[in-house]
Amino acid sequence: MTISAAGRPLIPQPPATVTALRQAVSHIAPAALPAFTGELDQAAGPAPLRRFIAQWAVYVHIQRHPELAADLRRWEDAAQSGDAAQARAAASAIGRILDGAHTDVIPRPM
Repeated sequence: MTISAAGRPLIPQPPATVTALRQAVSHIAPAALPAFTGELDQAAGPAPLRRFIAQWAVYVHIQRHPELAADLRRWEDAAQSGDAAQARAAASAIGRILDGAHTDVIPRPM
């Protein structure tokens, strides 16, 4: 993975297209390419393709920010701790991260 200057994204947010997202994933998270390709193969039709693009645009947005990606991984680990209170706190934190990324990359309908 490319190292960013403190607080700066590794790459600019790519356009929300399959080609641009594939290129971004190959650059910042090459280990995720098999999942990207597998999910793309399953996204038949306009609605599943829109969901796929939105999901991977959010993923790329988070992975572009190493600190945010590390926070998400820590919360995902905490969610599986077996402690109910910790799992609830983790789910809430994960939701905030995903909601923030979604707001940043998915245009709102006018």
